[in-house]
Amino acid sequence: MRMTVLDRILLLLTGLLAAYQIAVGIDGLASLPVTAYTVGFGVLLVASLLLIILGFEVLDSPVVVIVSTVIPLSLALGLVWERLPVFRGAYLAFVLLGFIAVLLTRLLPMKNRLPVFTLAVVHAVAGLTITLLPLVWAFLGRSPLGFALVGLGGAMIGIGGLQLSFLKAGKPLLSRATILRILPALLMLTSAAFVAGFKFG
Repeated sequence: MRMTVLDRILLLLTGLLAAYQIAVGIDGLASLPVTAYTVGFGVLLVASLLLIILGFEVLDSPVVVIVSTVIPLSLALGLVWERLPVFRGAYLAFVLLGFIAVLLTRLLPMKNRLPVFTLAVVHAVAGLTITLLPLVWAFLGRSPLGFALVGLGGAMIGIGGLQLSFLKAGKPLLSRATILRILPALLMLTSAAFVAGFKFG
């Protein structure tokens, strides 16, 4: 499927929003959240640029599954480290073990369902963390209402990440054409929700 001019514009906006968040949006945080958010938004920035330059064909690379896992894991770790200090150690362990599990099940030849199951579990936990933590914090009044937008961004990036991951795993939930049609807009809306949520939250 060919990338349209609109697709490239949306991906450029995604990259600009991710770059803004790295440069401006994470000032004043502790070192680990800054590192986690920098990795997450940095990968999003690089992915947007690669899509613009190489087109949708870059999604055929086996690295896509791994990259689509790094973003939610990094952002979820940053949120937990900031907002749920009692779970810092446990969540850091989950992020490291989850990433290693995805990496191994992608690199080692396996003909069973373990790679898909591992991917689904890691994405589900990270996606639910990014989605529910900001929404609950905003609902309980522990954070300004605008912080709920981070949860909205989490829901969107979770949907996008799962679609890409299952597409690469050969078990797509939607057709390839549909996924590629909505991906640029989904990435841009996700980035916008994250930037606004962190700014106003």
